[in-house]
Amino acid sequence: MPADPAANEPPPESVDSLTELLRSGDDRQLLALLRSRPDLATPPPTDSAVLAARATVRSSVTRACEDLDSFSLNVLEALVLLDADERTVSLERLTGFFGGEATREQLRSRIDPLRERALVWGPDEALRTAVTVRETIGAHPAGLGAELGGLSEQRAREVLAELDDEELGVVTKLAGASPIGRTGQAKPGAERSDTPIGRLLLRGLLLRRDENTVELPRELGLAARGDRPMGNVATAEPVPELDEHGQQRIDGTAAGEALELNRHVELLLESWGQEPPDVLRSGGVGVRDIRELARKLGSDETRAALVVELAAGTGLVDTSPEEDPQWVPTVQADVWLAASPEHRWALLAGSWLELPRLPGLIGSRDARDRLLGTLSEGLRRSSAPRDRRRVLELLDEQPGGWGFRRDDGVAAVLAWRAPRRGGSMRDELVTWTLREARALGIVALGGLSSAGRALLTGDESAAAGVMASAIPEPVDHVLVQADLTVVAPGRLEPELAAELNLAADVESAGSATVYRVNESSVRRALDAGRSSEQLRELFEQRSRTPVPQGLTYLIDDTARRHGKLRAGTASSFLRCEDPVVLTEVLGKQRLAHLGLRRIAPTVLISPLPLEQLVDELRGNGYAPVAESTDGGVLDLSRGPQRIKGRGRYGGARGEPSNSARPDEQQLTERVRTLRAGDQAAATRGNTIAPERGRPSANATLELLREAARQSHSVWLGFVDAQGGATQRIVRPVSVGGGVLQGFDSARGELGDFPLHRITSVAVVDQ
Repeated sequence: MPADPAANEPPPESVDSLTELLRSGDDRQLLALLRSRPDLATPPPTDSAVLAARATVRSSVTRACEDLDSFSLNVLEALVLLDADERTVSLERLTGFFGGEATREQLRSRIDPLRERALVWGPDEALRTAVTVRETIGAHPAGLGAELGGLSEQRAREVLAELDDEELGVVTKLAGASPIGRTGQAKPGAERSDTPIGRLLLRGLLLRRDENTVELPRELGLAARGDRPMGNVATAEPVPELDEHGQQRIDGTAAGEALELNRHVELLLESWGQEPPDVLRSGGVGVRDIRELARKLGSDETRAALVVELAAGTGLVDTSPEEDPQWVPTVQADVWLAASPEHRWALLAGSWLELPRLPGLIGSRDARDRLLGTLSEGLRRSSAPRDRRRVLELLDEQPGGWGFRRDDGVAAVLAWRAPRRGGSMRDELVTWTLREARALGIVALGGLSSAGRALLTGDESAAAGVMASAIPEPVDHVLVQADLTVVAPGRLEPELAAELNLAADVESAGSATVYRVNESSVRRALDAGRSSEQLRELFEQRSRTPVPQGLTYLIDDTARRHGKLRAGTASSFLRCEDPVVLTEVLGKQRLAHLGLRRIAPTVLISPLPLEQLVDELRGNGYAPVAESTDGGVLDLSRGPQRIKGRGRYGGARGEPSNSARPDEQQLTERVRTLRAGDQAAATRGNTIAPERGRPSANATLELLREAARQSHSVWLGFVDAQGGATQRIVRPVSVGGGVLQGFDSARGELGDFPLHRITSVAVVDQ
């Protein structure tokens, strides 16, 4: 059983009042507490004293404060400043401390949820907090410094009135958001009376923290703030600036991004299937490999790194099992390639939503000053899925068709709702999430797409269906331009797209993709077995514009020179109808390593493999084709590599979902257990003392049999079949055969309790 975090920690004095409050409260209050702070429910608390101690442990208080909004934290800060951990504070006094920045009703609207979380307790006339709340809030609650001591409120105002304008300017500045100031005049003995900071230090009105740091005392900060001790307080979240785009426009833009993402992942699988990059010793992918991939994708390195992270997170690429591993596409990649565009997108988007990694950290350095690269372990963050959902759920709250005007508007709202969540990267997390969500087609124009809304429900199939309705129907034609570019006015039919990708290079992509036909692309198609007639027919039949004569000349001229040299195996051979060409090849000194030898006027042979021979000749300006045994063109391109892979997220997931937390029935059971412990603690007077960690068997039997005869209830410390400790109030019916049979009043049922699982027994009523 997990150790109780409060077991070895003596509870503060203020916890006694919380214990009594929990003990006297009703079950609904306890359920609300365990529901809002589920960490308190595991392991099950034995009684209210244990629950109160656990609720005031610093780690639990810190966790509970992570979800508090800015105004609620201001209330806690004010209670700390009023020493509510040492004495009670009334709501009236708290209201006056806000100096009109917040009304009594506004404060009560925050006090009640804080009570529910047991961060504040007591009636309006006597509010209390735990000592650990002060520790959690930090050294400068409400932006005020440490207490100077010996400086009364009245004297602080008098001192403030005695300051000159320069000194008052320093105090006023430090009385703002932070009492800490950096200066070169803080060295001991180096104070100068001709500077305002020096004069304040000489008079003891600034606290010296080190040689370069000073701090404004709390008393002076409060005096400078006057009738607004808490400073500027935001009682409501900022109102974001929204623009109306229309849901159809947002969905259309998102669909275009989804198709572009699919294309980039496809190019990644094609590239790494042929030339997989090595896995770095430290894990991940090298910067050079990412740079090369970015060049092939026609994007920047940030986009290329995100595509790699998505492919790995979806299980499309993984590390090979060899001694020198590489990043290789998995068999799942073939399934993904065979899927429809919308299902491809849904798999990528769903994986990103639950990806326990932060691609936005790529290029930064960790605590040890090590560079964080793509797919490195340093990017792993279990809280990443939760942080993504916070951003997307805010967008989901906005009306359909509306989008945030700026990303910092999203960050501002989330910063008010949970200032402590995300730590130092709080605002960067928002920026990274929105950037990645736009690349995935989940967000467009500052608003959530319809498919993105469906994805948030957890149903990838439904999201794919919504995305399918936004993706335009494929087109069966292109527009050939005079400059040898080919414009695809939309998503092409798969067969046409495959042929065009073979015969042309993508120059720019988007809602309309632009291809360029050049000599190398035509040669690529010819190498794959296409003839010049087939290429001309492709453009003539599929183009809605006349095919320019220049394109025909390019195809015919490339085809005329293409295949003039014929390579075979002897290990390999090279033949040509023109002996002069072979003589030229044979006479080149830089091709001597090919080991070519003439066996006929039109035939040369080589000991090199056919593929190597063809590659070497192409690298020296020739355009040979491989020849099969029947004289046809032989395609030497290697099939893509594939490995089994480990599935989504590389076998790792993020934080446990809500389903891993105790459900409502389990929470109710914990409340029953807690009440049983309270009842036993209040009436326990006949407890069997443990003997070597367990009660004496004879004493246990005697007490239980006597309770059964007298119809008395007993409190049982019990270990269930799963090894979890629990407490029950039971009225024994019979004891025998190593089993206690008794009526569990909390459950309203008769149950069996093996005697060897009972750890302690106490009579509840006499």
